[in-house]
Amino acid sequence: MAKDMTEGSPAKLLLFFTLPLIAGNIMQQLYAFIDTLLVGRFLGIEALAAVGCTGSLMFLMLGFLIGLTSGLAICTGQRYGAKDAAGVRKSAAACAVLSFSIAVLLSVVGFFGCRPLLEFMNTPPELLDNATAFFSIICGGAVFATAALMAANILRALGDSKMPTVIIGVGIAINIALEVLFLLAFGWGIPGAAFATVVSWALATGVFFVYIARRVPELHVRREDWRLSWSFLRMHLAIGLPMGFQATIIAFGAVILQVALNGLGAVPVAAYAAAQKVDTIAMMPMMSFGAAMAAYTAQNYGAGKFSRIRTGVQACCRMSVGFSLAAGAFVIAAGPYLMELFVGAGEAEAIRLGQTYFLVNGLTYWILSLLFIFRYTLQGLGQSIVPTVAGVMELIMRATAGIVLVDALGFLGACLGNPMAWLGSCVPLAIAYVMTVRRLPKEVR
Repeated sequence: MAKDMTEGSPAKLLLFFTLPLIAGNIMQQLYAFIDTLLVGRFLGIEALAAVGCTGSLMFLMLGFLIGLTSGLAICTGQRYGAKDAAGVRKSAAACAVLSFSIAVLLSVVGFFGCRPLLEFMNTPPELLDNATAFFSIICGGAVFATAALMAANILRALGDSKMPTVIIGVGIAINIALEVLFLLAFGWGIPGAAFATVVSWALATGVFFVYIARRVPELHVRREDWRLSWSFLRMHLAIGLPMGFQATIIAFGAVILQVALNGLGAVPVAAYAAAQKVDTIAMMPMMSFGAAMAAYTAQNYGAGKFSRIRTGVQACCRMSVGFSLAAGAFVIAAGPYLMELFVGAGEAEAIRLGQTYFLVNGLTYWILSLLFIFRYTLQGLGQSIVPTVAGVMELIMRATAGIVLVDALGFLGACLGNPMAWLGSCVPLAIAYVMTVRRLPKEVR
């Protein structure tokens, strides 16, 4: 159900809004782990490698769609905060039209262009056919992924973070069940793994639509709401597209760093990959606090309650930084044991390198926590330029680490890529946030 975030304790609202987001994000990461395990165990190492070859393309496509749908939904949240019922419906219609149009375009380009892209990325010839089969099917179902993401983000913009988490959790469970069925019972191989993902997206989309139709009257779009002017659509694109491109830009930086890391050999690559899996799960709560600020800020900005935005940012900073310090201490202390789960107790060098990764990243999580809050708060205020500039800074910093530091410092240089990117992005975001809130009046209503 929709929830008004313009009234009540900011700290309490943000905490209880964030908890379901944390659960959903961690479930997503656990699913990725289980999916990798299923493909590797049931189809073999070559199939796992073929799916792995599509990872960077998946990151680029899904990252763009997540950023795009999050940005579009901010406009809806602002109108909900302003108590503009007609504006909410009209904004939801605009989100549907724009996200569907862009998703169709991406599906077509990805479906027909995946093989040339994989060839350009120097995919081994023996893996090319399977990688193409997997990614082309995924691209064909991108419309369903976009619809599910759009529905989830609009509900969050209206203050409902629980149902999107429940529906996404159900979708993940269905995906795993279908993957086992298609791989073991039907013997469909790699296409079966891709079909399982697409079908789960489609079913999740259906559940979202049924839930909205029955329980969310605020999103019951009327015929007149579909009459959308170009200026209205452009206003949504002005926030949505930069957020989508921002995720894409960040992904390019990660690709450059990965290329440099690959030159260090198998053990450093394995250590980095294993440590990164743990690192990603540890970062999810910090990202969730940031996402909560986007919804909270959008609603209060629409309501003209600017003082609540300042209060919310302060409360969220305290909670997120506190968590980041605890998460950092945990991964540093438990690092060797966590690495053993992935590489085995006998791989002493990989464990040592993994601990280096945990030390460098764990000590700087607090920077990342502030980065997410400032970035999402600015996006909730409708700003897109500065967050995009910050994304470019992340790209530059990771590229610098990949091109310069890896050559000079080896594995340590690769590990420094994340903190450098976080700091390079956080500084302009923090400056922009301070300048923005200074221009906001205390209240307009």
